[in-house]
Amino acid sequence: MNIVVCIKQVPDAKDVRLDPKTNTMSREGVQSIMNPFDRHALEEGVSLKEQVGGKVTVLSMGPPQAEEVLREAISCGADEGVLVSDRAFAGADTWATSYTLAKAVETVGNADLILCGKQAIDGDTAQVGPGLAYQLNLPYVTCVQKTREVSESAIQVERMMDDGYDVVQLPLPALLTVVKDINEPRVPSLKGKMKAKKAEIKVLSAADIGAEADCIGLAGSPTQVAKVFSPEPRGERRMFSGSAEEQVEQLVKEISGYL
Repeated sequence: MNIVVCIKQVPDAKDVRLDPKTNTMSREGVQSIMNPFDRHALEEGVSLKEQVGGKVTVLSMGPPQAEEVLREAISCGADEGVLVSDRAFAGADTWATSYTLAKAVETVGNADLILCGKQAIDGDTAQVGPGLAYQLNLPYVTCVQKTREVSESAIQVERMMDDGYDVVQLPLPALLTVVKDINEPRVPSLKGKMKAKKAEIKVLSAADIGAEADCIGLAGSPTQVAKVFSPEPRGERRMFSGSAEEQVEQLVKEISGYL
């Protein structure tokens, strides 16, 4: 089985901050990591490869430094990494990103199963996975919490719902987006790290994937971010200090004043 796992390099959420002058995300001094949901998609892809055989290709769209997460993915069991990188991709929204990734998947070729994280922690839209499936005209299931069965022609999964889960079977090739409940990502082995260090990361440009200029980057994005800002604090605030017991006493006194 040929499995393609889409991963993204994102800013570490605990370090994210906004520049008060420009109202844009400040990336200076902020560590970049593999998107946490994508880490679970990677683990599921490697686990399926170990069950049924085949190859796992990790695919990422981003700047040259995104090569770091591709090497990390290889150290965790992926077989090869492909970076889709071109200045022409800058400013892409979820639609243009889905189109670009679809062209890259077609260039890689022969994908039986495409795995994505449910969403990226820097955007939280959860749109790229379904958008990629649409661009490739593939059946898909989102929020997968468990893979039940897989064969050469079909896969059966559990889709997380608010009141339980659905059991869904769909033909291959197909696309799945996964949630964190699906597995526990493995730690890279020493052998994996050595392999990742020596691995050749294939870099694809817009021309390499045959992307149309008016479908990528800002030109291909029907939506654009006009402004990002931190909301102003609303209402009065009180900060309690001291031990837990002292803070509880202060809180009780504060609340009693409103009763």
